[in-house]
Amino acid sequence: MHPEVSGKIAKEEYMKNIRNFCIIAHIDHGKSTLADRLLDYTGSVTDREKQDQLLDNMDLERERGITIKSHAIQMDYKFEGQDYVLNLIDTPGHVDFSYEVSRSIAACEGALLIVDAAQSIQAQTISNLYLALENDLEIIPVLNKVDLPSANPEEVTDDIVDLLGCDPEEVIHASGKTGFGVDNILKAIIERVPAPKGNEDEPLQALIFDSVYNPFRGVETYFRVINGKIRKGQQIKFIATGNTYFADEVGTLKLNQVKKQEIKAGDVGYLITGIKDAREVKVGDTITDAKTPTTNAIEGFEDVKPMVFAGIYPVDTEDYEELRASMEKLQLNDASLVFEPESSAALGFGFRCGFLGMLHLEIIQERLEREFNMTVITTVPNVSYHAFTNKHPDDIIIVNNPSDLPEPSTLNRVEEPYIKATIITKADFVGPVMSLCIEKRGQITNQTYLTTERVELSFDMPLAEIVFDFYDRLKTVSKGYASFDYSPIGMRASKLVRVDILLNGQTVDALSALIHADNAYNIGKKMTEKLRELIPRQQFDIPVQAAIGAKIIARETIKALRKDVTAKCYGGDISRKRKLLEKQKKGKKRMRQVGNVEIPQQAFMAVLKLND
Repeated sequence: MHPEVSGKIAKEEYMKNIRNFCIIAHIDHGKSTLADRLLDYTGSVTDREKQDQLLDNMDLERERGITIKSHAIQMDYKFEGQDYVLNLIDTPGHVDFSYEVSRSIAACEGALLIVDAAQSIQAQTISNLYLALENDLEIIPVLNKVDLPSANPEEVTDDIVDLLGCDPEEVIHASGKTGFGVDNILKAIIERVPAPKGNEDEPLQALIFDSVYNPFRGVETYFRVINGKIRKGQQIKFIATGNTYFADEVGTLKLNQVKKQEIKAGDVGYLITGIKDAREVKVGDTITDAKTPTTNAIEGFEDVKPMVFAGIYPVDTEDYEELRASMEKLQLNDASLVFEPESSAALGFGFRCGFLGMLHLEIIQERLEREFNMTVITTVPNVSYHAFTNKHPDDIIIVNNPSDLPEPSTLNRVEEPYIKATIITKADFVGPVMSLCIEKRGQITNQTYLTTERVELSFDMPLAEIVFDFYDRLKTVSKGYASFDYSPIGMRASKLVRVDILLNGQTVDALSALIHADNAYNIGKKMTEKLRELIPRQQFDIPVQAAIGAKIIARETIKALRKDVTAKCYGGDISRKRKLLEKQKKGKKRMRQVGNVEIPQQAFMAVLKLND
């Protein structure tokens, strides 16, 4: 046989035995545990390396039982006498990281859809499933946790069949805890998931689906080769940033990295180029050869946009530089964190930070405390608005901080980001869930009964309304039975006003908030009441006021602590008592003009818990 022909057959044979797949599931449906069993079963992990949730390597991920960073791992498996390479690209399950999920899904040909036999289908399962179907992935439904006493396999199998339109026999019953059914899952991956398509003779085209920061070697880029091949020492180019680098090391991702000379079309691997800044490696970017670049970049790339903004300040202003260093180190690890310096009259110097969502904000705060021992004050989270003035009605002013909003007299209109919220709940809780969403200015767009017991509700809602306490209250009104997922749908004009809080006549900039005009009076009243409870009493009366522009909409007074100056006048003439009280009154008046009001830290966070 001609050598070229035999070479071509060898290439096809190589690609024929690769399977790239991901796992999609709602939080806590046993995704990481099932991944552990797959690694055990294929012999990818030795007994010494075994531990629960092996792919979740951050302490935080283990404690909370969530996947924050997606991971990839390669398994070798012998099936019916042939050697197969299985690339598992794990995805985070939380809505804040949905862009990472979409890139991981784009790097695969198949997906395991894991559904908990005790909990049935949840909101995130459905949203990630639609993402997978848009990318034409082969879906393998897996019913997990069938060994639980509360499992209801027949009913949940029917739900999956209704959702996917597959046969009941196609649903694989498994248990991540005991390892039951893992062999059937591996068999289904090999038989049902198509082998990757691609041509290794074409110019290099590879999709970046993740990156990890290694303090010793710089950024490690995880990629999937679509066409061509990537060799050690090759000069490569990232299309979105336009930067070129040398591939110092390429290899595949077993539990530990395995160096290779080259990685060919269809396979998944890692690349080390000595990049020191995570912002240079963008998820979704295309890697190509610097000398003979590919003409078409992989579609779907977008810069990750922060959705929620909050100020982070050191408790002690002297720690400002230390906080900056900590934030920069964190940014090396997490490129989706955006921050810029800002100062506040009440809190001193700090940073305005952008996050992907509320969970992301919590994680950053927790990591600052754990990894860098930084205790920080976080101001009320808000979203990014677009403001337009009468003078230039076409120029967008981006408002990330309430104090950036133009004066009401010059303001033409304000637009705020809206989301499409999907809530799945039991039929008994439809009423309370609807009234919660309507209270949060939501408009119902759809209501579907998935089964007689479970309802899917869709709402269009302002993102700002879910930033506060929405998730906690949703869990409360549904007794924990509602699951929630959202995706942005663009900006819409809204009637928003800035509510300022004044203490002793001084505006406290860190407590300002942008609020819908209809709710302004209520929220202003609640905020002043809450602050009256939290701010300690001083020697003089402190008025706590909420104002829109120059108009005061609510007021509470923190009463003065009064020293009993008349104690020494027992009996005697009333005029003597009055004289002493008048003298005290004068002193208090002067004190009020120069007096400073100390605001305790919990007052800044109290605004989040107005409904408690």
